[in-house]
Amino acid sequence: MEPYSTEEEQVEALRRWWNENGRSTIAAVVIALAAGFGWQAWQAQDIGQQEQASELYQALLRAVETPGSPQAAQGVELAEQLKNEFGGSQYAQFAALQLAAMAVSNGDLAEAEAQLRWVLGKAAGGTDTAQVAQLRLARVLAASGDTDQALDILTKADPGPYGASYAVAQGDILLAAARRDEARTAYNLAMTMAAAGGQGVNLSVLQQKLQSLTPVPPREGGESAALSDTPDVSSTDDNFDAPEE
Repeated sequence: MEPYSTEEEQVEALRRWWNENGRSTIAAVVIALAAGFGWQAWQAQDIGQQEQASELYQALLRAVETPGSPQAAQGVELAEQLKNEFGGSQYAQFAALQLAAMAVSNGDLAEAEAQLRWVLGKAAGGTDTAQVAQLRLARVLAASGDTDQALDILTKADPGPYGASYAVAQGDILLAAARRDEARTAYNLAMTMAAAGGQGVNLSVLQQKLQSLTPVPPREGGESAALSDTPDVSSTDDNFDAPEE
């Protein structure tokens, strides 16, 4: 998977991968099972369900292209339909991620948390979907005031290839809690991981955050300069700093 500059691009990559490869992958697995065990009827039914889910998901993406439009409301209905009728599919997990993002945009952090926890209840541990959902849940919890639980998720969950994004989120949350030294440590870790090929980090934004936490050397004549202003963390490089996505 190619590197991405934002978490939203990571999620979009998952969508593209599934749209391009999901059907063929499912078909290959089902055909192999059918050849070995003679499950032709099951094969036809499963592929048919996946294609229905795919069509619903494509309609959902079209509906939510313009936030606040009547079509966006239809998108919510389509997402719920995917969850209810195809809850075991990857499409349903993507739909729940979309519902969580919409809830954050509307300032409904409780709903966003519920949708993200639904994803984590469905997604297999260690998958991209689970890792992105964990990261978003941590930000939602922090925005809701639960800093400890947010940091607990970021430090204990498996970040997979998104370790740098997790470290940035940890730094943002620590900075918002006025824990500047710990935030600087987290940002430095993110910089190291990003330099080693970590996904989902905007290096220029991360450098600005680090610079804002770096003491300015004393000027000539002994006059000390104050720390730079705290960076604006209301819009982070992963585009999911609740509640202003």
